[in-house]
Amino acid sequence: MNRIKHPDRKKALSILSASEREMKFTLKQDINDESAFNIIRNVYESFRMLGDARLVFKGIVSKDHVEQIKELEKINVQTVRPIKLIDSLRRLRHNINYYGYIPTKAEAEDAISIAQSCFNPLLEEVKKENLRPQN
Repeated sequence: MNRIKHPDRKKALSILSASEREMKFTLKQDINDESAFNIIRNVYESFRMLGDARLVFKGIVSKDHVEQIKELEKINVQTVRPIKLIDSLRRLRHNINYYGYIPTKAEAEDAISIAQSCFNPLLEEVKKENLRPQN
């Protein structure tokens, strides 16, 4: 169960800014077999931070990364690729971090494709939500 706190717009906007900055940096990186693990982890982390920012804005402290990614899946935006693919990045990143999986250039290219099709629409929607007046 998630813990409820007070909504924190300032912290949420800070997390959004960091997420956007990290994604911009990651998308500029050369994609090859050696950089694949960093690209996948950074793309995933940027999405995770978007979900975290949305939860922080609502005053919810998530217990794990799954909740942060599920929060993104609740957002109704049009994307070229399904938002549910972000969870595959979570699982891939988990395998990299905890099981020593070595991702391929093709997997990094797929992560970049997911980022290019889903990140900005989600980012803009979360930003809009944070800028709306709170009741």
